[in-house]
Amino acid sequence: MFRVPLLVALALIVAFGGGITSAIWALKATVGFGSIAIGPWIAFPEAQTVAADPYAKAHRARVGELLYGGAEGLKFTAATDDTGARLSAACSYDISGMTPPARFWTLYTATTDGATLRPGSEIPAAINSWTVLRAKNSSFVIHASPMAQRENWLAIRHTGNFQLVLTLLDTPTAGSSGLIDLAMPKIVKTGCGNA
Repeated sequence: MFRVPLLVALALIVAFGGGITSAIWALKATVGFGSIAIGPWIAFPEAQTVAADPYAKAHRARVGELLYGGAEGLKFTAATDDTGARLSAACSYDISGMTPPARFWTLYTATTDGATLRPGSEIPAAINSWTVLRAKNSSFVIHASPMAQRENWLAIRHTGNFQLVLTLLDTPTAGSSGLIDLAMPKIVKTGCGNA
């Protein structure tokens, strides 16, 4: 007598539980489709537009990120260095070169889940195009390291892996289909531990 309702209840629990779990996993796994990779840097140019796929829209709604217009901004993330090794908070890295054309850009560190890392109130947690020290040819070198560095220092106070987030604002790059031809900053490991 109770066997049929029990089996129906069990089937509903498995169906709803599995459906909800797989939807949450899919939203955490990717920002959407249509990514473009330039070296270790990855961007989703259509994720911020009206033409975004349903997964990108759901991901954006879940995390509550600011929506940029088509040519207003573009966010690149890098979870590996130029050799393909994961970025580790125990190591130091040099981010060097130039960014694509933009009126303003920011660079900061985040966890692998996308949460911004905040090393402390007196420690530099982000660098932007107005505060970065540049060479005569407008290139720069930013030292991402757990230890204090001279010139451009991006502090890492974290354990495990992290990612770099480069946001270009008011850039013609965001509305361009020529993203593949862009030159992005290089990410090179310079040492680990106290070395």
